[in-house]
Amino acid sequence: MFIINRNPIKKIIFFPKVLHRISRNMVKYLGQEEAINIDLELFNEYKYSVDQLMELAGLSCATAIAKCYPLSTLSGKKILVCCGPGNNGGDGLVCARHLKLFGYDPQIYYPKRTQKPLYENLTHQCSNMNIDIVECPKIENLQEIGLFVDALFGFSFKPPVREDFVPILNILQTSKIPIASVDIPSGWNVESGAPENGGIQPDLLISLTAPKLCAKSFKGKHYLGGRFVPPGLEKKYQLSLPAYPGTECVVKLD
Repeated sequence: MFIINRNPIKKIIFFPKVLHRISRNMVKYLGQEEAINIDLELFNEYKYSVDQLMELAGLSCATAIAKCYPLSTLSGKKILVCCGPGNNGGDGLVCARHLKLFGYDPQIYYPKRTQKPLYENLTHQCSNMNIDIVECPKIENLQEIGLFVDALFGFSFKPPVREDFVPILNILQTSKIPIASVDIPSGWNVESGAPENGGIQPDLLISLTAPKLCAKSFKGKHYLGGRFVPPGLEKKYQLSLPAYPGTECVVKLD
């Protein structure tokens, strides 16, 4: 007697795990003039306000920082957010507020404040959330800092560096504490990259809207933030922006 097994054989098929990886070479890198023109179109053609874009940019920066430096890795240390007088500094103020909401302990170094209602309001919001605005630290007194956020200069920066910012740039350049730079590393040329002396070398770069040309020579962790670019603007400038995963406001560029 023969017994025939009528149960069908189940085939197990293994599908390769798909990782959400975006090559840096797939995305367009912007020169200074093109970056300025895109910002102008966002304001004039698409009617974004400065504070609206600043809020989106600052949230993106805080999100990328939280992904790269989880609370557990900072061992209770503070994050010093270094803010300049322009829009990059405003992004930093927003970033500090969101970092506080994420459970971090940010402080703000803001050596040259902008006397405009927008920046005064952002500063007031941080103060009301018990975020300290501190003096420039000394190189020998950095034990309580676990991360610097460099929000000093954006893509409109032109050398030389103002005297007010020389001390903090010297600290960022000589300290071994990791740095997260907003949009471009401060002191770098937006197109050609680091200055002759090497400048600051951040561990993390969060590009906003689209990467700038200087980011091509950056070797650290690189995120793109600012999920707000209208499709028409992306098409006009052929930005080739990556698809953001799910509901994320940042995407990692490998």
